[in-house]
Amino acid sequence: MRPDNAKELSKILFLDIETVPQHFKWSDLDERTAELFSTKTRFEQERSEKTAEELWSEKGGILAEFGKIICIGVGSIHKSGETEALRVTSFQGDDEAELLRRFVELLNTHFNTDDHWLCGHNGKEFDFPYIARRCVVNRIKLPRLLDIAGLKPWEVGHLDTMNLWSFGDRKAYTSLALLTHILEIPTPKDDITGADVARVYHVEKDLERIAAYCRKDVVATAQVFMRLTGRRAIKDTDVVMV
Repeated sequence: MRPDNAKELSKILFLDIETVPQHFKWSDLDERTAELFSTKTRFEQERSEKTAEELWSEKGGILAEFGKIICIGVGSIHKSGETEALRVTSFQGDDEAELLRRFVELLNTHFNTDDHWLCGHNGKEFDFPYIARRCVVNRIKLPRLLDIAGLKPWEVGHLDTMNLWSFGDRKAYTSLALLTHILEIPTPKDDITGADVARVYHVEKDLERIAAYCRKDVVATAQVFMRLTGRRAIKDTDVVMV
């Protein structure tokens, strides 16, 4: 069975993560970390003609070696009669290890078989490997859906709405904001954007605002998935934040 046409929507966990640099200011990095970041981004520095310090605000949070996860939003679809309801929640906090342990416990308890899937927007390139890498850093055993070493591509339980939209075209990145706009799906970008997350976290200390933004992205991802797989949209009244 093709995973994008799987009938059991309850087997899919939609997710989105929010990440930030471990240090907001470049000047707060120790000398060795700054040196390693500079080495990691040297080609980007040459291409963009920016210094490592200038790139820190752009790349520090999206590189798993230098950033951390502050929120994981998740959602799953449950059917009651003819109604499909999307239940959405989030794990957030300053303690990344504790956040990851709670998320991994969810996967180990409820999404731990070959019939289960993770679904994100650009999840295969960003969210899924980022979570896995930060689990390794925090000495947390990888759950089944993230422990993919040695698996064949068709054995990996990962769905990606950006990949579904590409229809085999690998040349361009399509943002969730753009996709929701052209598909006339209510946009989650009605407060902050990804570019604001580090500032809102490190300066404004408003983690709940980030979590709310993250949960909206989960809803948008689920709605895009429903549209791209030919299903009816989930009604706003059937989206439950828990």
